[in-house]
Amino acid sequence: MTTRKIMLQCGALALSLLAANVMAAVSAEQAAKLGTSLTPLGGEKVGNADGSIPAWTGGLAKNAAAVDAKGFLADPFAGEKPLFTITAKNLEQYKAKLSEGQLAMFERYPDSYSMPVYASHRTAAVPEQVYQAAKISAVKTTLMEGGNGLKDFTDSRYYAFPIPKDGLEVVWNHITRYRGGNLHRQTAQATPQTNGSYTLVSFDETVGVPGEMPDLTPEKAANALLFFKQRVTAPARLAGNVLLVHDSLDQVAEPRMAWIYNAGQRRVRRAPQVSYDGPGTAADGLRTSDNLDMYNGAPNRYDWKLIGKRELYIPYNNYRLASPQVKYSDILKAGHTNQELARYELHRVWEVEATLKSGERNIYGKRRFFLDEDSWQIAVSELYDGRGQLWRVGQSMLVQQYAVQTPVYAMEALYDLIAGRYVASAMTNEEKSAIQYGTKASAIEYTPAALRNAGVR
Repeated sequence: MTTRKIMLQCGALALSLLAANVMAAVSAEQAAKLGTSLTPLGGEKVGNADGSIPAWTGGLAKNAAAVDAKGFLADPFAGEKPLFTITAKNLEQYKAKLSEGQLAMFERYPDSYSMPVYASHRTAAVPEQVYQAAKISAVKTTLMEGGNGLKDFTDSRYYAFPIPKDGLEVVWNHITRYRGGNLHRQTAQATPQTNGSYTLVSFDETVGVPGEMPDLTPEKAANALLFFKQRVTAPARLAGNVLLVHDSLDQVAEPRMAWIYNAGQRRVRRAPQVSYDGPGTAADGLRTSDNLDMYNGAPNRYDWKLIGKRELYIPYNNYRLASPQVKYSDILKAGHTNQELARYELHRVWEVEATLKSGERNIYGKRRFFLDEDSWQIAVSELYDGRGQLWRVGQSMLVQQYAVQTPVYAMEALYDLIAGRYVASAMTNEEKSAIQYGTKASAIEYTPAALRNAGVR
């Protein structure tokens, strides 16, 4: 969305606040807290009682540290040392600020799993026009009947419910959070065996967002969330395969549309399996389609419950893990990623629980998510099978892309507690460049007809 368009809409925001339409997500009085007692995205501005969580003061500055010629970020906190490290031996004294899934990782890997905990820094920040978009969302956006889509959201496009009232609204904030607009990235994914051996799968991925695609028609933009294209570049047996996804705001009325170009067959076909619990790309059965980005897609198969807010040790400011000085072989180890490279901090999180609806189908009978209050990114996930047994634990290694004011993550991993394996994705350490933001995107590039050209080896 252009800055000019946001500013024009902000003029209407004052009238919206005065009107306080009964259909608004929150009242005018509540919305006025954004940027005052609350952060502009709805987090608590104040720190906690003992000061272990500081106050939010605007997030990390755009010039917080150096950016190299390839776009990789230097670590603004490189000189810091852990306050302490949680291990299976001292676990008891920290249990109150750990989730069930985190505790299960210590139980599964008592000799190798650890969590180095550092001083907390509330670094999340987005551009000013995105803050203004969140204010528009607060007074205008509501859930469609059933909660599976958004009304009056296309004027803002980001953070549908910065002051949420229930679990579904919290999850919609994750789905509609700011990711930096159009982007291009080259990433690596691996699914290590129990002995630690792995084969890298390399991807070339682009994302287009409706407000930044000039040739996207108003009709198509009205229900569009984003456009995603993923080309496999290695290994040779998979190279040239391309996935195209059109994600909608109301994925029940207009379900996700996906296509796959198979380089071996040289044909494009619809891919309805790229949704819900369909298999994730080249993930060896270790994640589903809706596990990518911790959670994505239509929320209609679950009942969502807001448990509340709590303090939790979560992955945060993982600049070391994103460093080009670190090799994939340094990260990928047997059982779990190299925890010595990780950084955890104490932050407030929203806790949401999803229970599969009666009559619906999904391999996960229950999910639990913990979302960072400042970025709305899911930091930790817990996935249960149909018998109620904890099956998989996910974590996204949060990092602030300070140069472009975008909260993202260095990588994400999903651990299968039963199989003793995991899938690690979105790694960029050894790629030719870091994520490129602000790229040009055309609707023509995201059509099935364009897939064949994208898949040329």
